[in-house]
This record gives sequence, structure tokens and C-alpha cells, in this order.
Amino acid sequence: MTTSTRTRTLLLAAVGAVAVATIYAAQPVLVAMGADLGIGGGTLGWLVAAGQLGYLVGLVVLVPLGDLLDRRRLLVGHLLLTGTGTAVVALAGSTGLVLAGLATTGLFAVVVQIAVAYAADLAPAAERGRAIGLVTSGVVLGILGVRLLAGLLADLTGWRSVYAALALATFALAGLARVVLPPDPRGRPAGRVRGGLGALLRDRLFVARGMVAFFLFASFGTLWSGLALPLATDPWHLTSAQVGLFGLAGLAGALGAARTGRARTTTATATATTVRTALVVLVGSWLAIAQAPWSLWVLGVGVVLLDYAVQAVHVDNQHRLTEAYPGRSSSVIGGYMVFYSLGSALGAATTAAAYAAGGWVASSLLGAGFALGALAAATLLRERRFAAPPQ
Repeated sequence: MTTSTRTRTLLLAAVGAVAVATIYAAQPVLVAMGADLGIGGGTLGWLVAAGQLGYLVGLVVLVPLGDLLDRRRLLVGHLLLTGTGTAVVALAGSTGLVLAGLATTGLFAVVVQIAVAYAADLAPAAERGRAIGLVTSGVVLGILGVRLLAGLLADLTGWRSVYAALALATFALAGLARVVLPPDPRGRPAGRVRGGLGALLRDRLFVARGMVAFFLFASFGTLWSGLALPLATDPWHLTSAQVGLFGLAGLAGALGAARTGRARTTTATATATTVRTALVVLVGSWLAIAQAPWSLWVLGVGVVLLDYAVQAVHVDNQHRLTEAYPGRSSSVIGGYMVFYSLGSALGAATTAAAYAAGGWVASSLLGAGFALGALAAATLLRERRFAAPPQ
């Protein structure tokens, strides 16, 4: 990878990290936000849901525009609007304005997917997998890092400072992107988005990869939405900040994503086998994660294995889909991420219920079950009939 290509890819990775952090920032400061705004109970959950719903709408409506409009301008515009929504959250004095700001932030934070597709097209064909791996690693750093840093910053200067810092970072990245990124290599795209999500859902390759992602991130969501439950009780009684430190173990997944992307460049013919191997690791990781009530060290090993496996498959999915659908990378990545979002939501919604019913063992069985679902979906990838249709 040349110096200029690497610089651009690292900038796009930073865009992914900061943009995704704006969506997940509410989780570690949710109680403080509710206390400041005078809300609680079921209403408090909308502080998280607003951003997630905005993001889901953006995946369907905005991301496909990357196949129609100049992506550098689109990326800069989305960053500016993401920063505006985040600034509204930092300054708002009412619940309604906070919810509006969070929804706006989520809507335009889909710039993450534009960054992934743009990185894939800017990189030489031989480096595409590595470029996607680097940007995906940035996204993982954003997801895991904000859970740790937001909590620490909120303790020092209040929850609003978290959103103020993210707004400033987003505006700065918009300026850098305008200066550093080259014009869209496709020139001036014109026409209409071909087919859209409905057409993709009729293609078996896309659906197979999407179902892998659905179960993959349901397993991921089961862990990260439920991990605090066993760690906050006997025998550990860890604080929120201490639980957040387990996010550092997840950084191994981010590093694994970059390395896996580089490997995928040279082993494309073995991609289905590699995906299935990673998913076997994912299933096995839950044996270690289930030990959370008894051993933090074994739990840490399980977290590393899970994050590595999830990111390895996630990078491979995006790499293969952008290869299979040239000229439609934004639509394909956006549609694929709908599966990601729905799977993450399913894992988050069910892990607490499983824990209430049977403790962390039940949550671990749930996560392992989702991992087995991903492995079952991956068996479809070895069949030749799932080759992408001509463009």
C-alpha cells in the first residue's frame, strides 16, 4: 500500500471510528443523561433507540446515494450534519431536542458505510481487502473505545462534554476529508441506483452473506449488551469503568480485522473455508465467555477470540460483496449493514431476558446459538450457485 493510499485509508478509518462513536456514546452515560434531563424508566431507553432508528433509516435511504453522487462531497456533507446533530445533543436543554439531535446524528452517521465503500474503490484491487480491514478496525476502535473514554470524560466534566468533543472531532474530520481525499475515482456518477435493497434481497449471494452477518452480530450484541450483568454482581462487583476495561480486550479483534483483510487479498479461493473456520472459533469463544462468574482471565480470552472471529468474518463479507457488485459498493454495503443492525438489536434485546431466566449460562448459550446460526448460514457460501449475477 503506497503512502498516499495508506494516509487516505487511515483518514477514512478515523471517520469510521468517530462517526460510529457518536451512535454508541449514549450507552456509557445513559444514567447521567437521564438524571440531567429528568427522565427515566422506559423513556430513558429512547435515548439509545433514537440514534439506532436514525441509523437504520440512513442505511436504507442515504447510503445508496454513494452509488449516485460524488462520494467525497457526500462524505464531507454527512460529517458536517453528523457533527451538527451531535452539537445539538451537547447543547439541548429539553428531552425533545436531545432526541432530535440523537436521531439526526444516527441518520448521518451512516457515513461509516460510505467510508468503507470509498476505501475499497480508492485502493488498488490487490489491496482492497487490507483497506477494508483498516477502516473496519477503525469502526471497532470507535465502538469499543467510546465505551471507555466517554465514561471517563463524563466523570470529569459531565456527559455533555462527550458530545461536544465528538462534534469538534467530526467537524475537524470533515475539513481533513475535503483536503486529503481525492475526487471520486468514478468521476461524476450519474443515473439511478440500480435495483436498491429490494433487488439485492432477491440475490442469493447477498442474502447468504447478510444472514451470516445477522447471526454474527446477534452473537456480538449478546456479549457486549449483557457483559455488565454478571460482572456487576457476586463475586466481582465491578464498576462501570472497570467493566469498560474489557473493551481493551476487544481491540485484538480490531487488529485481527486488519490482518485478516490483508490475508483475504491472497487467499480469495479459500474465503468460504476461512469464514467457517472463524465462525467455529466464535462458537468456541462462548465456552470461555461462559466462565465470567468464575474467572475474569478466561473471560478475557473469550472476548479476544469473539472479537477476532467477528471482525474476520465482517471484513471478509464486505470485501467479497464489493468485489461481486462493482459499481454498487455503497448500496451493497448499506444493505448488508441492515442485517448487521437487526442482528445487533436482536442480541441486545434478548440477552437481558436470557440472563433473568437462567443467569450468564443462559446468555452464553444464547450467544453460542446465534454463532451456530451464522455457521449454518455460512455453509451456503461454498455452493457455486451463489455466485453474483452479471452486472
